[in-house]
Amino acid sequence: MSTILSRTLYPNLPSYPERVIQFGDGNFLRAFTVWQVQQMNNQNLFEGSVVMVKTLASPRNEHFDNQDHLYTVLLNGIMDEQTVRKPEIMSCISRIVDPYSEYERFLALAEQNSLEFITSNTTEAGIAYDPKDRLDDGPQSSFPGKLTALLYRRFQLGKKGFTIIPCELIDRNGEQLRDIVLRYAADWNLGTDFIRWTQQENTFCCSLVDRIVPGFPHDTVAEWEQELGYSDRLMVTAEPYLLWVIEGPEEVAERLPLRQAGVNAVFTQDMTLYRERKVHLLNAPHTAMAALGLLAGISTVEETMTDPDFSVYVKQLLEDELIPMLDLPKPELEEYARTVRERFLNPFIRHELASISLNSVSKFKARLLPILLRYQQERGELPKLITLALAALLLAYRGDRLERKDNPEVLALFDEAWQQPENLVPSILQKSELWGEDLTNIPGLTARLKEDIQQLDALGARAVIQKTGGEIPCND
Repeated sequence: MSTILSRTLYPNLPSYPERVIQFGDGNFLRAFTVWQVQQMNNQNLFEGSVVMVKTLASPRNEHFDNQDHLYTVLLNGIMDEQTVRKPEIMSCISRIVDPYSEYERFLALAEQNSLEFITSNTTEAGIAYDPKDRLDDGPQSSFPGKLTALLYRRFQLGKKGFTIIPCELIDRNGEQLRDIVLRYAADWNLGTDFIRWTQQENTFCCSLVDRIVPGFPHDTVAEWEQELGYSDRLMVTAEPYLLWVIEGPEEVAERLPLRQAGVNAVFTQDMTLYRERKVHLLNAPHTAMAALGLLAGISTVEETMTDPDFSVYVKQLLEDELIPMLDLPKPELEEYARTVRERFLNPFIRHELASISLNSVSKFKARLLPILLRYQQERGELPKLITLALAALLLAYRGDRLERKDNPEVLALFDEAWQQPENLVPSILQKSELWGEDLTNIPGLTARLKEDIQQLDALGARAVIQKTGGEIPCND
């Protein structure tokens, strides 16, 4: 395919004033926030473009320049029991700014009155304080450091602040980002007036994002380019489902007319329940199935959901252990669980269990441990399926069967504990640096995990899943 996607092919695509600064140029944001801006523009509700800011000191992606910042989002999957296959050209990215090679051009964004919103996705580790950052660095190492420098330039110019909506997958992301900015403001001696301006003239919203974005369709790119009639090295595949929950003042919803554009966006004063629903009904099953599935030789989420044994495990996990522990109306939770199972069964998305298993310990702590604790406290017994998932995780971190992907510090703790297998469970459960508390205090957990690990090791994950499934009635 020699014809490259560019504005030469589509000369009538509109151009709009820059209204959004986006920290990050990766697949997720391009299929999530940029896609939503495009939907608003399609209906003349927003009429704004996005300027992207690189967050890593990596070589510039030449395809953005070659394609005039155009690319295709390919929605591919099942939604409401209907197959969706919809390609759409994104034309609302205006340019890319690289603060590592053009720092003054980055700071010059503060001069533009049209810019109102800032979004970001710098991974879970991106919203972090770096004590080495300084105001006169060009640029600062951390994302919050760069943001603080940009806000300070904006303040110096006497201009209005921004509405800042980070998309990083950490709890209370907007508040955490604001607190780090204020910490830099104090450390860099930027003055009480700037601190007051940051707090009063800028709106830091917490948000929750939900869309599975596998990225570039390596296996089917030739097929797509034949269908589309052009070459696109930036195309991004995504599932049709999308949810963006934004916690902030009502005026944000008025200035960001996502709902009027038909986007599944929720503006709320308290996103807690939405976060709990997503974390415990979507992310938690991912984490529970990862080690168990890999130990049984299963590779993807779809394979898990079509497997006669593991599909029952996931269904029972949702119905018997997760949904009963959440404080939302049961019909709403059951409907959300239905959409989760439908998304997990998407045959057009290859979601690798190996990718999900990255940093499994911290994921278990955030996604499954709160449910395990509440279940034990309320019912006086352990949730069998969650406990089995934890046993599989501990066995997987032995490192002789599966590739372990976690922080070196975490792996070192497991290596030390596994040197004495007979004491592995109490040794690792006691490490509050992993779990936030000493888990040996949970009645019966140590003994149950020892038994589960022994059976997983001796019989295999599938045999144990079959046995466990037989003990718990299915609610069909």
